[in-house]
Amino acid sequence: MADTQIHTCSDCAVLSCKAKDEAHYPAFCLTAKQNQARLEEALKIYQEDPEQGNIARVSAGIEGEFYGRLTRVEETIEFIRRMGYQKIGIASCVALLRESRALAKMLRGNGFEVFGVGCKTGELNKTDLGIDEAHQGPGPVACNPILQAELLNREGTELNIVMGLCVGHDSLFYKHAKAVTTTLVVKDRVLMHNPVSA
Repeated sequence: MADTQIHTCSDCAVLSCKAKDEAHYPAFCLTAKQNQARLEEALKIYQEDPEQGNIARVSAGIEGEFYGRLTRVEETIEFIRRMGYQKIGIASCVALLRESRALAKMLRGNGFEVFGVGCKTGELNKTDLGIDEAHQGPGPVACNPILQAELLNREGTELNIVMGLCVGHDSLFYKHAKAVTTTLVVKDRVLMHNPVSA
C-alpha cells in the first residue's frame, strides 16, 4: 500500500527555512513549493497594513533582542509597551482568576488599564446549550467565551490576553474578539497547564 500521507512542516526535522538553506529543503518543503505571487501577497500585507506590519516588526524585534532572556509575561508587557497599547483585556478561566489577578496587578503596575472577564460571566446554564443534566461535569454553569469577547469588544480593549480558556472555548473567543489576542496560559488540567510536556 502506497504512502498517501501528505507531509508538511509538522513532519520536518531539517528546518532549512530558518537559515534560507535552499540546498537542503526536503522534497515536501512548503517554503520551496510557494510561488512568488503568494510570497509577495503575504509581504504586501505586512508592508501595507499598518497594524499587521507593526505587530510583525515589534514581535521580531522582541524575539531578536530578548531571545531566551525574558519570560512570556515579560515579553507580553514589552509587546504591549512597544505597540503603544493602553487598554488590555484578560479573558480568564475562573479556575485561573488568582493568576489573572496577579497579571492584572503587574499590568497596572506598568501603567496599563486592565479589564478582565471570567469565563462563567453571565451564568449560562449548560442545559440551555443542550447538555444533558447527567453530563454536566464539574457544575451546571457553562463557559461563555462569546460573551467574554463581546464584553471586551464593548470596552474597546486594544490587546486581549487569554488565560487558560478550555479547548474550543478559546476558539470561540478568538473568533468573536475584535482586538488582537495573545495567549499567556493554555488549559491542561493534567499537566499543570504545560501541554508540551506530554
